[in-house]
Amino acid sequence: MRIGFDNDSYIHMQAERIRRRIDQFGGKLYLEFGGKLFDDYHASRVLPGFQPDSKARMLSALADDAEVLVAINAQDIEKNKRRSDIGIGYDEDALRLMDMFRAMGMLANKVVITRFTGQPHAEAYQRRLEAMGVECYRHYPIDGYPSNTQLIVSDDGFGRNEFAQTSRSLVVVTAPGPGSGKLATCLSQLYHEHKRGTKAGYAKFETFPVWNLALEHPVNVAYEAATADLDDRNIIDPFHLEAYGEVCVNYNRDVETFPVVKALLTKIQGESPYQSPTDMGVNMVGKCISADPICQEAAKNEIVRRYFWTAVQLKRTGVGEDSLAKIELLMGKAGVSEDYSPARAAALAKEEETGKPAAAMVLPDGSLVTGKTSDLLGAASSLLLNALKRVAGIPKEHYVVSDAALEPICRLKTEHLHSRNPRLHSDETLIALSISSATNEEAAKVIEAAAELQGCDAYFSVIVSPTDEKLYRSLGINVCSEPKYERHTYYHR
Repeated sequence: MRIGFDNDSYIHMQAERIRRRIDQFGGKLYLEFGGKLFDDYHASRVLPGFQPDSKARMLSALADDAEVLVAINAQDIEKNKRRSDIGIGYDEDALRLMDMFRAMGMLANKVVITRFTGQPHAEAYQRRLEAMGVECYRHYPIDGYPSNTQLIVSDDGFGRNEFAQTSRSLVVVTAPGPGSGKLATCLSQLYHEHKRGTKAGYAKFETFPVWNLALEHPVNVAYEAATADLDDRNIIDPFHLEAYGEVCVNYNRDVETFPVVKALLTKIQGESPYQSPTDMGVNMVGKCISADPICQEAAKNEIVRRYFWTAVQLKRTGVGEDSLAKIELLMGKAGVSEDYSPARAAALAKEEETGKPAAAMVLPDGSLVTGKTSDLLGAASSLLLNALKRVAGIPKEHYVVSDAALEPICRLKTEHLHSRNPRLHSDETLIALSISSATNEEAAKVIEAAAELQGCDAYFSVIVSPTDEKLYRSLGINVCSEPKYERHTYYHR
């Protein structure tokens, strides 16, 4: 993978920027932390060199001075809202987040349940947390929020919320997902700190859009594609332009809500420290791009991936037509099409040649490798084996998985597990490869080459199975599929 982002500089510069913001407010800062903290794979795809856990590693540098408040919406608990990317509920993800922060050495034992109105499941969740030793605080809905500043900044507004006593100079306010109430939690805490005579400030951390890149820079366009279902739009920050004469990029929701946030900060602290939504941010990502052409190319590929992911989702669920149309417009803005990756043409050509599902991958050196469906292997398995052999330098005609390893697994699937498909998925193929490596040195060499495929793009001529997709993603391989099923049936597994 070609590197376009200086990750080490980012961790240092970002931590230093947050330290300066803490000092600006007299020694205490509530930092609203948006986006994915531990597993930001979008950022790692559009900024090659950015590690998915970079933000967590950056916070580790501040661990001695930081603690965490996790905000979770009571309505999300009641509805058992789930994270689509990792498949767990927001209630469980709050626990996962705290465990991960604690593993970093940070203080993380406080949960704020927002918009609490006596929901039974939220009450049960609080009892469960308190039994674990987790401190819980209830925040309540406020009529007219966020525009009724007179009521909000009063004893009948923020004053009704339970105050979470914090002891560190940096309080990271995070959440399992959007709509959890991070901003309101920060402002409520500021109100209570001010009432107690404690100097404290607020800042916002969002990786995207990147404020100091152009509005139509592919990295920023890729963010719009990633949030097409949320109706987010990148726009020029008019407040920043008016205040400083500088063009900066922000997104519509922050720009739309800034007058209210500024009014609330003024009401709480006497004056607002910020003249624009860009002022509120502390993001240093744009300062750490070391090779802009590489990041532009990566972002263009991401826009196309988002198109295919959305097209497949539309095929599977019937939902996402508007999002797909929006991404099509963004593709035009970025100057790319469905055929941007050469892997698509290669996969479709192999399917036409064989009459069966096929796949292709762009390897780190830019070359292409394909995979076809056979009696024993599916296209995903065939592609993975061929790609591993290529990067390991093993001739294509050499067999690295013995029939003695493959055939028993196929029989197990059909004769004992009653599968109609005897072909091996990619995870089963890796197991067979591992068995073969005990007696075959080339098989062992192929397994060792798996890390070389991280960041590569694979394309499938039909919708890939969830099993194969999960395995590819665990290897760090980006997966796209043509939005069609292998079989014309109503039910697909």
